[in-house]
Amino acid sequence: MKRVLLVFCLLFIAVKGFSQQFSQINTGTLYDSFENPSQRAFVPDTSKMYAFNFFIPNLNGSIFLTGDIQSSLVGRAFGGKYNNSALQIGSGQYNHANINANAYFAMFKIFTSLNGDAEVGFFAETKAEGRGAITDESIALLNGPSAFTNNIYDNIINNHYYYQVYNSIGFTYRERINKEIAIGFKVSALMGIDYTKLDIYESHINFDKANDAATISLRGKYYNSQGPGKIDSRSFLPSLRSPGAAISFGASYKTEEGVTIQANVKDLGFIHWYDNSTFSNFDGSATAEAISTKKRENNIYNAVINTARSSTKLESFTTPTDGLFELSVTKSYWVDNDKTIKYSPTLIGSKELLYNGFIGALVNRFQYNNYNVSLTASYDNQNLFSFGTQFMIKSHNGEFYIGSERLFQTVGLAMAHGNPSGYTNSSYTGANFFLGFSLKFGPVIEHPMNSSTMPNGEKGFFGRLYNRLFKTNW
Repeated sequence: MKRVLLVFCLLFIAVKGFSQQFSQINTGTLYDSFENPSQRAFVPDTSKMYAFNFFIPNLNGSIFLTGDIQSSLVGRAFGGKYNNSALQIGSGQYNHANINANAYFAMFKIFTSLNGDAEVGFFAETKAEGRGAITDESIALLNGPSAFTNNIYDNIINNHYYYQVYNSIGFTYRERINKEIAIGFKVSALMGIDYTKLDIYESHINFDKANDAATISLRGKYYNSQGPGKIDSRSFLPSLRSPGAAISFGASYKTEEGVTIQANVKDLGFIHWYDNSTFSNFDGSATAEAISTKKRENNIYNAVINTARSSTKLESFTTPTDGLFELSVTKSYWVDNDKTIKYSPTLIGSKELLYNGFIGALVNRFQYNNYNVSLTASYDNQNLFSFGTQFMIKSHNGEFYIGSERLFQTVGLAMAHGNPSGYTNSSYTGANFFLGFSLKFGPVIEHPMNSSTMPNGEKGFFGRLYNRLFKTNW
């Protein structure tokens, strides 16, 4: 059963699409300032000097699945039975999915200079990312041979996927170099936890229905790096076994009309997986027995994975992280004459740097005193539309937020738990959830005329450099 659950998880680590948390952009939360390096977390004369999440994880996780296998996997996951009525056998029809997750376990930030409006932060997080593709027949095969009318099939399980999990620690620096421009960067040291990649370029299946068996022949490549033992809590402890590095950097510009334009390059980096990792350039076959019994899933999985590992050798390799370029434009408006309700629409475009994924989003945020509600609509290059919402309580020195950017799909998947047999295919199946918390403490950041305890400070490095280059005195 553990192997079956592993197969199910891998199906959600797949292709052609990605996920972002758009609701937090331009909110000024601690999470926003770490994800978007030019975004400030402190407001002088109102905020306290230090911000920390007190080791309460700030979480964001998202999955989605498209194609014919949606009802099959939902039925298997929640009801123990496959619903394969929508599957097309013999055509090699691909299904696509995506998973992205990150958790900041520690976020600490310090306001360092009034004159330069500078901030320095330190963080520790864990991230997961992946992509791939899987055919209809791959899922039908897990339910036995009944859907296959022929005895021999070619290239119907040419599946592709990869995923990687890693820790990240590092620091950020943000500075406002003049009244219009702010810049920031985030430098990360990466520590690989787990990596798996499987590419099947050629496949053949020969059913022996009289003996309830199938011979599966595969040709492709397989990479794996996991470290000693199985994945458990110890795997997430800091280790220099598989090192890497990443950088994020960005800038924001505020026009005279109050429009803020922000651009970021995020998580551009690599991981060098250690020399005890395995690589297999495989071309072989294995026989799965008892493919009509309750053991069929384990037997089929073992036949595939044993073939993929048939010619493994120890070898180090390097993989990239899923870097992004992101551009956003926002402006705030007062809705009422008493200036109690503020409306802040944000238009966002996010593009993967190494792949073809693109998402456009519109976030509509409404603020009343310390209460914020956001409505988010997004559309991606897979023609998938998502709608989400966020509720946030944000004061000068504290913040809490919770939400989902795939609200209807998340609710639908939760309802399918109670009635898996009634779940039908839609444009996609998915779920998203995010949650965050942080507090500020220490002395209040005050300008010199209002304070006898905090020095004025001087401009940051980038501000001094800007003044020298452009001969300004700000």
